[in-house]
Amino acid sequence: MSAPEFGVDLDEALGEALAAARAAGDVLMEHFGRLQPADIASKGVRRDLVTAADLAAERVLVERLRARFPQHAIESEEQVRDARTSDESRELRWFLDPLDGTLNFVHQLPAFAVSIGLMRGAQPLVGVVHAPRLGETFAARLGGGATVNGQALRVSRCAELEDAILATGFPYRRGELAHDNLENFRSFFYSVRGIRRMGSAAIDLAFVAAGRFDGFWELHLAPHDVAAGALLVREAGGLVTDADGGEDWLRGGHIVAAPTAMHRLISARVRH
Repeated sequence: MSAPEFGVDLDEALGEALAAARAAGDVLMEHFGRLQPADIASKGVRRDLVTAADLAAERVLVERLRARFPQHAIESEEQVRDARTSDESRELRWFLDPLDGTLNFVHQLPAFAVSIGLMRGAQPLVGVVHAPRLGETFAARLGGGATVNGQALRVSRCAELEDAILATGFPYRRGELAHDNLENFRSFFYSVRGIRRMGSAAIDLAFVAAGRFDGFWELHLAPHDVAAGALLVREAGGLVTDADGGEDWLRGGHIVAAPTAMHRLISARVRH
């Protein structure tokens, strides 16, 4: 997978994404447990936080990727969002979440990650989810499989809801939305072995790729939440769609990711 087909060498792009994610992870760990009240602010909704760590890690990611791939667009969670072009199907765009799981980070919980995904239009090419506090780095490139710390990943073989551990999450603006995911949670609650809410969609998707979760769904997500993790799941043998079974999972706001048999069972119940 190299420049003639996608306009970028995927091995090179993955290598740079890994280096950038680790550098940003180092920045996060410098701030972990050391934030002061002045370092924490809300983004319109009291529970939706941004910290000095988010912003510092984003600067590291953007500076590295701009230097190495100046022709690529960048769309990050906090401050950088390049305009979309008229021909998005051919555009190379990096989707960055410098700190997915900010609430966890603020409360010194270990489930947070740097998430980096490279897309060409609707096609995921490279994905990295680096969880520095957990000591795990998940990586994938199109056609190259998915790994964690260099070890190959495979989605679970679970095919029955009663045997499954699923993951999901809830939007910050849940009191303002018609579909806040609570009814979906209730729909699965008595049918599955367990449901987990990690507080980081990137980690949820990485754990599906690793077979630790048997499936994941969520509503009201942004592209930077899912671009990297979706490729991890696909390269580990899983299926990723929007909640209707279509391909609008990147910008559509809702996603279902699971092994194929489990994906059918989850999609049949999720309402959005």
